[in-house]
Amino acid sequence: MIRALGLCLLFATALATLPAARAAIPDTLEQRIAACATCHGKSGEGLRANEYYPRIAGKPAGYLYNQLLNFRERRRQAPVMNHMVASLSDAYLREIAEYYAKLTPTHPAPVAAAPGPLLARGQALMSQGDTTRKIPACAACHGKALSGMNPGIPGLLGLDAQYIAAQLGAWRNRTRSAHAPDCMADVAAKLVPGDVAAIAAWLGAQAQSGAPAAPLPPGSLRLPVKCGSTDAPPPAAEVPRPASRGEYLVRAGNCFSCHTTRGGPPYAGGRAIPTPFGTLYSSNITPDPQTGLGRWSADDFRRALHEGKSKDGSLLYPGFPYTNYTKVTREDVDAMYEYLRTLPAVAQPNRPHAMRFPYDKRSLLAGWRALYFKPGTYANDPLQSPQWNRGAYLVEGLGHCNACHAARNALGAVKGDGPPAGGLIPMLNWYAPDLALGSAAAANAEIVALLKSGVSHRGAVFGPMAEVVQDSLQHLVDEDLAAIAVYLKSLRTGATQEAGSGAQVTPEQAEAAMQLGARLYKDRCSDCHQPGGEGVPRAYPSFAGNAALLMRNPVNAIRITLNGGFPPSTRGNPRPYGMPPFAHVMSDDEVAAVVTYIRGAWGNRAAPVSPAEVAAARGVPVD
Repeated sequence: MIRALGLCLLFATALATLPAARAAIPDTLEQRIAACATCHGKSGEGLRANEYYPRIAGKPAGYLYNQLLNFRERRRQAPVMNHMVASLSDAYLREIAEYYAKLTPTHPAPVAAAPGPLLARGQALMSQGDTTRKIPACAACHGKALSGMNPGIPGLLGLDAQYIAAQLGAWRNRTRSAHAPDCMADVAAKLVPGDVAAIAAWLGAQAQSGAPAAPLPPGSLRLPVKCGSTDAPPPAAEVPRPASRGEYLVRAGNCFSCHTTRGGPPYAGGRAIPTPFGTLYSSNITPDPQTGLGRWSADDFRRALHEGKSKDGSLLYPGFPYTNYTKVTREDVDAMYEYLRTLPAVAQPNRPHAMRFPYDKRSLLAGWRALYFKPGTYANDPLQSPQWNRGAYLVEGLGHCNACHAARNALGAVKGDGPPAGGLIPMLNWYAPDLALGSAAAANAEIVALLKSGVSHRGAVFGPMAEVVQDSLQHLVDEDLAAIAVYLKSLRTGATQEAGSGAQVTPEQAEAAMQLGARLYKDRCSDCHQPGGEGVPRAYPSFAGNAALLMRNPVNAIRITLNGGFPPSTRGNPRPYGMPPFAHVMSDDEVAAVVTYIRGAWGNRAAPVSPAEVAAARGVPVD
């Protein structure tokens, strides 16, 4: 049963009207991943700001690569890290890991402040383990010098004691996990709190010694426990371009993003999709006969897309964008169905939705549909060109762009029948801009480049839109992207935009914020975005005249400043430049000041931002 939510997310472009910058930015990996230095230090030495960010320099490349994969696939939870690497490819993560593995690390001075008996207990566990509780010695896996064992086991010296304790605790309570079998989780489960304190105290009291982990011949590593993370998997092959019409249409509809969990089998469902009314879980659309679409006919599939009804006739929640898919032609629906039948069947039961009362009563959907759903295939506008009509068909139908780029009413229905005029994406708290406003200042070629590669001459996609570009739009042919650009350029901007929090900023406060913001911009932003806000083509978006920054609702600019991010890895931009997060080093007042400055400098005339708006943005999930 298809029960997914369309995930066409933030069109967070940075499209400027000023001439392109001529600044020289090094085309080096160090520059491209400079965003990592804000937390981990310029040389990967680790930093302590409001919390500890561990040393990553000199650790085995295989270990670092595994950890980056774990963050991306959400096996390891750290919201900012999960967000930063969410749309980066295996190959790029491997390159980043190898870069830091080659750096010579620096180490903090040891801290021996713990009682002697606690240190002795820690030393015993490190060197001998505890055979009575089947706890192996740490040195048996991490090496006698505790400097790690290639290819995937890190060194333990030179790390913060509190960080070590926190990581062991995360393994003990299963909030951190890795590739199965998860050896560290199994070992940590046998530790008591006193063991954790002893190990952390002893390691924190040791000076760094020993050579870095030496390369080991494949298959020569012998460990006392089974471990799924000792070998780093090779980077996955690049997803090939769609080989059939059906596959192309499924990619154009971005079915992959919704129907695939992080690290899970493609199209097997299970992805949680939060809504104001509860949580939906996407369904298994592989051809498994018990849990997927194996027993669905082409008519059943057409009924789901065109009428919002499941095989058994039950009404589907409108989180699945059948209000858009109803416009898809029967020929295209049949082609999508035939492609889905060729996928490997995955036996994965669908997870029940967790909707709140009374929204868990599907009978109420009949009333919603009577008010807000009008079935009907897209009809070409005879007054427009074939290219315009193709763009409209993709934007309004298969691409379901107004699922995010339009405001919604109290019952979750899209407001109005006009073009996608922008709106706050429910639960995600990113503002999906007016598509006409975002396209007005851009040439058609820039729009095509942005949708195809995630970057253009003067812009980039950040935030959740990066997933849409990576999983869907980069797979479209240039002719379809050009048609989308033609259609978007023809739209008239919406009459209104949703405002921000409404927090008041006095003229005196705004002037003080501009002065503080100018200093912060010079110190933290100008090296990349340039002193005049002109940016660097295909690297760092320009700010002057940037429509995405000048919206009444400033939440996007605030969240990008707080959380940073990377554009997606795509064929056209496989190694994107990153934006560092500043949430841990800047206060609400400072973030408000720098966002106020970029919204008010270089001829920009957007309203100032208040610290209260920043505080509200900190209070929502990063992704």
